[in-house]
Amino acid sequence: MNNRRATADLPPEPGWSALDWQAPWLQPYRALGLQVRALDRQGLAMPDLLNRLGDCGRRFVPQSALPEGEAYESFIARSGCVPTREHMHDGLNGLVWQRFARTKARLNALQAQAIAQAGVVGASRGPLRDALTLFDENGAVLLAPQPLWQALLQRQWQRLFVELRPLWQQAQLIVIGHALLEKLITPRKPITAHVFCPPQPWPIVDNIDEVIADSLDAAHLAGKPFTPLPVLGVPGWWQENQQVSFYDDPDVFRSARRPQIS
Repeated sequence: MNNRRATADLPPEPGWSALDWQAPWLQPYRALGLQVRALDRQGLAMPDLLNRLGDCGRRFVPQSALPEGEAYESFIARSGCVPTREHMHDGLNGLVWQRFARTKARLNALQAQAIAQAGVVGASRGPLRDALTLFDENGAVLLAPQPLWQALLQRQWQRLFVELRPLWQQAQLIVIGHALLEKLITPRKPITAHVFCPPQPWPIVDNIDEVIADSLDAAHLAGKPFTPLPVLGVPGWWQENQQVSFYDDPDVFRSARRPQIS
């Protein structure tokens, strides 16, 4: 999240045209996708396109607006501006800002607070900033009945995706991480989300952005409360997973690690 200048020359492809707005992982962003299609035809710079999608409480600016030596997260918190490169990674980051503004603002506030307290010097960012970055880049949230949660946490993949498959009709997986969305432009079976484990289960509600943001507690996040989920195993997310044999792949659907006995 914070080493923006080192990757300023990333190639511009794939672009917005590579996104399939009917894909399940883009369902929360589908309404914005209609606007993106129209604006992309105008050849706008990435910050201008994102600003025209609506007011998320932040303004998108060119990467050059980030002052030399200032941390990316600190600049956003101070200025209300999000430095944005002409690259899909940053475009998707802006898309998540537009859809989940409160969640993104909370992640940014926690990052900025941690930087203000400890600075950015050194190779280690600490457990809190590591968790915040993981959620921001590769995170997802799951709204699901308790049996699905139990099977997921125990990595009981056959139970989660086969035995309990009908329960997924009562569940919703929301991709928050913009790097994860970028990976899913070209879907591959091994792509795995880090699902945030909230202190209390969430209901499926209209104000889910507010609910997620309110659940992001620094102490809880510092414990790295995530569990892996190969997203293309979710029923309805990939045609191939209609075959039970799809899940017979230990390189993707890995068992939980057993504690070592000393």
